[in-house]
Amino acid sequence: IMNTDQIVEVLSFANGNQRTVRLVLRDQSEVLGVPSSVDLHPTAHEVFLRPADEDDTEIGISLAAILSAELI
Repeated sequence: IMNTDQIVEVLSFANGNQRTVRLVLRDQSEVLGVPSSVDLHPTAHEVFLRPADEDDTEIGISLAAILSAELI
């Protein structure tokens, strides 16, 4: 399990370099995608991802829901 700062570091790097990440969520599901933005504002605190298999879709995931993030 990673802390929020570690997760944000991976997501920010991936966002700036158009890299795909694997997120493991608290419900044990996994999401693959390229971060399009990382919103650290206290009222948002989420990442927006373009899923790996859907170029025209973007999903928002709360940073609090993420257990780990890794580059793939």
